[in-house]
Amino acid sequence: MKDRDRYVRGAHTVLELQYHFVWKTKYSYPVLRSDIALRLRDLIKEVCDLQQMKVVRGNVRANHVHVLVSAPSHLSPAKMAQYLKGRTAYKFMREFSELRKRYWGSHLWGRGYFCSTVGAVTEETIKRYIENQADEPDSFKVWDEAKDLSAVSASLDS
Repeated sequence: MKDRDRYVRGAHTVLELQYHFVWKTKYSYPVLRSDIALRLRDLIKEVCDLQQMKVVRGNVRANHVHVLVSAPSHLSPAKMAQYLKGRTAYKFMREFSELRKRYWGSHLWGRGYFCSTVGAVTEETIKRYIENQADEPDSFKVWDEAKDLSAVSASLDS
């Protein structure tokens, strides 16, 4: 794949948004094995296809799930987690009677999740890029708050 092919292009945007999600089963029960784990993999792919997300990588462990997804800009991480956890739990409860017995009330997943953004550029590279922008008249550096705010307020008062 060419480097430029990884970006999603819109009418006025070029972007690549990737998120690493981790969530676990309620009570950390190790129920994600064999047929259930294989079905979870398929369900995650189905949910992602429906929501215009793409699975980049994934790993189903016995009691938790790791998934790296590429997503459109209109989906928030909270909404993506809702889709991934909610729809998989809904379908699992209907398909696997052993899960219905263990998880009454259709609560397959624990309440929370972990999410981190992933990018091709490191945080340090972005900071360096911002810091090295050419100084122009009437520009100021946001991180020099105390020094710059006094200069800005002095120029506004005059």
